[in-house]
Amino acid sequence: MNYSELLGVLRFEYHRQRARPYKLESFMNNYKTLIYEEKDSVAWVTINRPEAHNSFTSEMQKEFRSLWQSLRSNDEINVIVLTGSGEKAFCVGIDRDEPFTAIDQEKGFYGTSNNFMYDDPGDWLGPKSNDLWKPVIGAVNGMACGGAFYFLGECDILIAAEHATFFDPHVSYGMPAIYEPMSMLNKMPFGEVMRMSLTGNSERISADTALRMGLVTEVVASSDLESKAHELALSIAASPPSAVQGTLRAIWAALDLGRLGGRSIAPSLLSTSMDSQALQEGAESFSTGERTEPRLR
Repeated sequence: MNYSELLGVLRFEYHRQRARPYKLESFMNNYKTLIYEEKDSVAWVTINRPEAHNSFTSEMQKEFRSLWQSLRSNDEINVIVLTGSGEKAFCVGIDRDEPFTAIDQEKGFYGTSNNFMYDDPGDWLGPKSNDLWKPVIGAVNGMACGGAFYFLGECDILIAAEHATFFDPHVSYGMPAIYEPMSMLNKMPFGEVMRMSLTGNSERISADTALRMGLVTEVVASSDLESKAHELALSIAASPPSAVQGTLRAIWAALDLGRLGGRSIAPSLLSTSMDSQALQEGAESFSTGERTEPRLR
């Protein structure tokens, strides 16, 4: 193994282990800012602060970390759908009614004992940041801006209601946009991320434009969003979890590490995600000649 391959393995292992030291108590179905439901083998997670456009608070950050950690070990759940409550907003980022330590600076710039102790909200909110490697479908039910990209940047597939909009207002309010556009480079072309980040409140990306640039994979009527998301989730959940999660990890590894770095760990991913029973069942299914009628999109 050469140096670049070793570096790729070390970086992948670092990100894989990053969230594991945190062992927070799970309070499934007892959330204050989220709604959690299980339908078949699909978990539905709804950001539930519609009165505040589903903005996130410190309490929500803790609940999301607990939720993602709990779902890692829940073998009954194969796919997650993430959406927002109501039709106005998916999420508008941080709740600005909470203390803003960058202004008051009572405990350092980030409100911690020193600035090196800072945890960005995305470390708590994002499924991948919390080492959850089950497919997450983002069903964008309205406005998504600013800190909403902590979620969208770590979803695997995005679909949107036809009235959904996307924008990043940071610079309009005197704040640099840092973490959010970094994560959105995984979802949008460089020029589109740059334009969205620099124009702030001046422009909003429509659902149709988001589809055209590849940010979302499908745009549906608001009334159809839930059913389409569930249909998509069930189609993914129908395949063996080992094959799905191995594929998911491989694609993200190549994205994070580059093609050569991803290929250096591909044999390990392949051997880890192989399941003899799933392979046998797949071979038997293929031999019957029966095929599922695909949906053309």
